[in-house]
Amino acid sequence: MFSHVMLGANDMAASRTFYDALLGTLGAKPGFEDPKGRVVYRHKGAMLMLTTPINGEPACHANGGTVGFACESPEQIEAWHEAGLAHGGTAIEDPPGVRNSPFGPLHLAYLRDPTGNKLCAAYRPPA
Repeated sequence: MFSHVMLGANDMAASRTFYDALLGTLGAKPGFEDPKGRVVYRHKGAMLMLTTPINGEPACHANGGTVGFACESPEQIEAWHEAGLAHGGTAIEDPPGVRNSPFGPLHLAYLRDPTGNKLCAAYRPPA
């Protein structure tokens, strides 16, 4: 359904450091800079891009918006969360762990990136 996710960033160096570490825990390669100065990550058919806003205004997070990252295990979620905290992210909501949902149990972790974007790591245990 989605081709990519683009997030605004105010400090591209801090955001790149954060996402290189965070996405590295999922097996993604470090981001590369395109000719327009955007940082691009490609992994498993998905693309995440970071950019300073083209209108010259400061980047801000979407109130109510969340970008979810698929994880392959609870251990990968823990590594994702720890890497995010170690590289400028902020822990939010409950600590990483299992939550019961209408869709069954989910292992989740939440962070805010250096710009304030809300991120979620999610793993659905086998039934």
